[in-house]
Amino acid sequence: MVRKLLSLLVLTPLLGIAPAWALAPPNSNDQPGDVAAADPAQGLLLHLPLQGDARDASPAQRPVKAQGAVAWDAPGPQRGKAARFDGRDTALEIASGDVPDLGRGAFSLSVWVDTDAAMKDVPGDIISQYDPAKRRGFHLTLKTNAGVTTTQANFRQLQFGIDDDRLQPWGDCGQPGGVLAFALTAYNGELFAGTCEPGRDQAGHVYRYAGGTRWTDCGSPAPCNAVTALAEFEGKLYAGTGKYRLAGSALAESDNTHRGGQVFRYDADGRWIDCGQLDGVEAIGGMVVYDGRLYAASLYRPAGFFRYDGGSKWTALPTPGARVEALGVYNGYLYATSYDGGHVYRFDGSAWTDCGQLGAAEENTQTYSFAVHRGRLFVGTWRSGRVYHFEDLDRWTDVGRLGEELEVMGMLVHNGRLLAGTLPLAEVYAYQGESQWQRLTQLDHTPEVRYRRAWTMAEHDGRVFCSTLPSGRIYSTQAGTSAMAAGAFPAGWHHVAAVRSDALRLYVDGHLVAESAQLEPGPYNLTSEAPLRIGAGANDHFLGRLSDVRLYGRALSAAEIAALAATR
Repeated sequence: MVRKLLSLLVLTPLLGIAPAWALAPPNSNDQPGDVAAADPAQGLLLHLPLQGDARDASPAQRPVKAQGAVAWDAPGPQRGKAARFDGRDTALEIASGDVPDLGRGAFSLSVWVDTDAAMKDVPGDIISQYDPAKRRGFHLTLKTNAGVTTTQANFRQLQFGIDDDRLQPWGDCGQPGGVLAFALTAYNGELFAGTCEPGRDQAGHVYRYAGGTRWTDCGSPAPCNAVTALAEFEGKLYAGTGKYRLAGSALAESDNTHRGGQVFRYDADGRWIDCGQLDGVEAIGGMVVYDGRLYAASLYRPAGFFRYDGGSKWTALPTPGARVEALGVYNGYLYATSYDGGHVYRFDGSAWTDCGQLGAAEENTQTYSFAVHRGRLFVGTWRSGRVYHFEDLDRWTDVGRLGEELEVMGMLVHNGRLLAGTLPLAEVYAYQGESQWQRLTQLDHTPEVRYRRAWTMAEHDGRVFCSTLPSGRIYSTQAGTSAMAAGAFPAGWHHVAAVRSDALRLYVDGHLVAESAQLEPGPYNLTSEAPLRIGAGANDHFLGRLSDVRLYGRALSAAEIAALAATR
């Protein structure tokens, strides 16, 4: 398991407050072994200063091809300029024949990264080399997993992962409470679950994962039967509540008659601050951060869509004339699924646009979830059990049905693989490309029920977690090995380093912020025929600025990384 090192990475990026680790001097004891500074050119395989062009300044002088209109006019972290990536189609690429072979050896990445605090897109991939057919390669990325059913599961999370087609068996992580973890999200280096607990004298709770099959009760924000949505916003955890109608999952209705629709902010275990009631809302159906603001929607009729304006104030905004549930962010817009037809809608900050029907209207009567994979927006549906990706308004490409399933629920990209959960068998599938999906497992085996759901997912501690209904249990697996920093990556220029040696290590501004478990000697062979890409990868095109990209064929010491971080 990944060891969480610095919960101080959680900060308030929208206020521009520097985290504690950026203010203290780097710790030369962050990495074991000899930390004496070495020649910065030793083992240098690639060096892209990105000062006005894509030239490789390393001795190898590797040819680099710019894709899309990469801009070279951005102010850099040092004197000079930086490359600006638009998050849509810009990237730099080195052909496979010109990429150094990383094989089974140690290597290091060093790059200056600049992102805006308020974004209308997911941040995207910084550097990657990944072969999806062989499931082999590495990723250095900033992950936002939004629209994983009702929840923003990860937010601006820095991740470094490698894989060589290794997927661990799914493990049982216990039952936090009730029949379902309606929401899962990573926050402050911890995994949180919002539950549905349908008994007359029960209420939805939030739990924090304590490892193994253990969960710590963080309290019940409201008397209704479910916590239906979770999202990190401005460095705080927000929870949306609801009265979930269990008949929609072919279960007996709850005896708890309390309505939900309130939002709360987590202060401490058992302490929740009331942030207001959404007018006329029985249950909150989705929450997401878009352009620096928090938005929420109604799960049930009447349709409702709201913007949080601080304190306990929520401003009612127009709807597209239909309910909007799962809320995602992609290429400048807030996207929404709907239970009132198989359509997807998008919001530009003031008005909605209908993006069209997915497949035939008689086949798809609801849309359920989002994932951004290889620069495209993917959407799950009911009741064809198919996934589509967005091409343009009224243009959707069918990328296949998941087995014989009827509904595609939570989806996200985990270390290069697009995973999706289903109904009625609570199966999990991995996307193989084109229209092919590989069945990985069935998670819920509850007997004598009509529907079993693999409901929602989140990444935490190098693993992907998936909740189920009606067993209420949560399961996890791990593709390859990953190091994942706690908290939202801060806005502005920051130095990032990633090292593969005896473990995977992540550094921000010279400080060690995440470390994987120890790697067995030699099992991960990263030899690949895939190109090396800067500003693109298995998730999305990068949105922001990059400078001084370096690839070393050795493990940099903590002192060397601190020296690189001090060059600003």
